[in-house]
Amino acid sequence: MNSRLFFEQAFLRRLPQRCRLCGGAARGIGLCADCRADLPWLPQARCPVCALPSPDGQVCGACLRQPPAWQRTRAALLYDFPVDGLIGALKYRGDLSLAPLLADCLAGNIEPGAVDALLPLPLHPARLRARGFNQAAELARPLARRLGLPLLHAAARRVRDTPPQAGLDRAARLKNLRGAFAVQQEQVRGRRIAVLDDVMTSGATLGELARTLKQAGALEVECWVIARALPPAQS
Repeated sequence: MNSRLFFEQAFLRRLPQRCRLCGGAARGIGLCADCRADLPWLPQARCPVCALPSPDGQVCGACLRQPPAWQRTRAALLYDFPVDGLIGALKYRGDLSLAPLLADCLAGNIEPGAVDALLPLPLHPARLRARGFNQAAELARPLARRLGLPLLHAAARRVRDTPPQAGLDRAARLKNLRGAFAVQQEQVRGRRIAVLDDVMTSGATLGELARTLKQAGALEVECWVIARALPPAQS
């Protein structure tokens, strides 16, 4: 992060808390009670593996037919208005003050002792240089502090700068991501790891990292995301 952005964020953190959506007095971290209640929270009846809506909260047919590399997905919100705008402001405009707010939304969905360590989804060095920060790492810091979890900053690296996934079908996405990550075995072997990202869409990127972690000896892998995007038929 450049020095100007750092000092801008430090200054903003010292201002009185106002709701990031309506401008009223904020309660807690950045949202008033009414705006927080009106967020598009994920329904309770969702597949525990992929976090998509599922009758009675059972494992969905897709996950039964083709189980992913991870064991569970924990998500707080639907990727819909105004969550898409909040995540976009963090990710593309560098509004890092939104990271604690979004992490707080997810924290309530996670019970103590769920995993052994938290791993933010790594960016390729070229993208990290261009953006100046990794939004997953910014989300992971306040979440790890609140949950008392070790934060694995250097346990995984993105070694291939893969082309954008938009417009690719599932098979093409998986092929595009093959070999995208490298993992330090000594940091993950025998541990239950949660991989954190801002949004899950197809799950292909998270799935490739989960597969690599399992190959490196991780005992279990969970996906933790702030928001879950619904397939077109469900949105």
